[in-house]
Amino acid sequence: MNVPIVRIFAVVLLGFGSLVYFTSKWAVFDADALEEKPENRRPVIEEQQIPRGDIRTVDGVLVAESLPQGRGPNAVFVRRYPEGPLFGHPVGYSFVEVNRTEIELSENDLLVGEENEFETIIDQLRDVPQEGADITLTIDSEAQRIATDGLESAVAANSGAFPGVGGAVVAIEPDTGAVRAMASAPGYDPNTVQNEDEFSRLQTAQGAPLVNRPTQSVYPPGSTMKVVTAAAGLDSGEITPDTVINADSPKEISGVPLQNAGGESFGDITATFALTNSVNTYWAQVGERLGTDTMVEYMKRFGFYADPELDYPGNQMAPSGAINSAGELVEDGFDVGRVAIGQGGEEGQALASALQMAQVAGTVANGGVLMEPTFLQEAKDPDGRTIEELDPEEQNRVISEESAATLTEMMTNVTREGTASDLSVDGVEFAGKTGTAEIDVQEGINQPWFIAFAPAQDPQIAVAATVERCNGCFGADVAGPIATAVMESLLE
Repeated sequence: MNVPIVRIFAVVLLGFGSLVYFTSKWAVFDADALEEKPENRRPVIEEQQIPRGDIRTVDGVLVAESLPQGRGPNAVFVRRYPEGPLFGHPVGYSFVEVNRTEIELSENDLLVGEENEFETIIDQLRDVPQEGADITLTIDSEAQRIATDGLESAVAANSGAFPGVGGAVVAIEPDTGAVRAMASAPGYDPNTVQNEDEFSRLQTAQGAPLVNRPTQSVYPPGSTMKVVTAAAGLDSGEITPDTVINADSPKEISGVPLQNAGGESFGDITATFALTNSVNTYWAQVGERLGTDTMVEYMKRFGFYADPELDYPGNQMAPSGAINSAGELVEDGFDVGRVAIGQGGEEGQALASALQMAQVAGTVANGGVLMEPTFLQEAKDPDGRTIEELDPEEQNRVISEESAATLTEMMTNVTREGTASDLSVDGVEFAGKTGTAEIDVQEGINQPWFIAFAPAQDPQIAVAATVERCNGCFGADVAGPIATAVMESLLE
């Protein structure tokens, strides 16, 4: 064997392999990531000559269309959004000047007719003009309007004290994962972003209107996190609805005193009473009994610690979980008692998106099964043939059916006689949980939350609503009415 020749052959082979890898990296392995980069405008420029498919809501409202501009070989199609800001989030925009975002990006292959590459190639050989598919979203336009109006009213009422704040609402079908409403405030008019001066202004505007808060922003979930803790406690066998724990205030949790709201001491109480009245010291002790490993395990089952499995651009979603002061997800070393009640510290604070908390409510409503969330109801090709349609996918069995039924009864008690007893959904019995995360105790700044599903015994819709940095606000008073109005609309 000629050793020098073997060595030369190995070097040539290695070089050839490296050449193949690096020339294929962007074209094959990282093609999707490259396409999602905001700086990459080439696909948008190339697709200007394709009539992009329409986007409609499930109740038939047109929210995006393409209009021709120019004639002959230089003709192009430009996007128009008839409903303006109402669907700026979550539909996004598609313009050559500023690229694509949100649903316009995640469903781009359908919208430009490239969902089937083989058929696209055949059409090109036959000289058949490429056309996009029309998409029907799972979103209901009236529920979207109610959610948006409710958020904007809550933000406006608070804007004098804290300008630039916003909020988020998500409503989903528990048994299909279909997103029926997704509202973010403040919003923006996608028709205006093709003007580069207006786009630059929006990028730096107070309140970050281009951020889709339901998927991109995470907040302290406050006492809505007690639903996750209760699910973990019931399903692991650590507690039952009748488990008695002393819930005096203060209680030492991780060596630091923890107070109940208003400093109230409850004495020996059951889990049902503790959830009904949102007792901090009870659920913090349950968190300590569960321990970090079990708490994190159940959080992961609910979808925490990962981007939601939504048909949406990865760079426009944020994972929920225990997050430290450096912005990193952490699975140990944090105060599990406080994370269990939606709090925490520098070593790990519970933070969650509105989409994640809607999924928590939806999982309990669906007998303990988490469904993959989706926006796509149906897609039809230019000939009117259905090429894709809603196909519910089970993401995970989170808790047992028995645990979910027990927790449903406990959450229904919250709306019957607990912290949400002043709320109603058009006479329908529903299950819910309030949350009021204290952002600045001295200034009285809170993050109000409400998660719920209705009807309690035959769930059709689950919802989460939250408002940022609200002065003296509580979950039942501010977030609750928004959530119940959305549920009423969808149940009709």
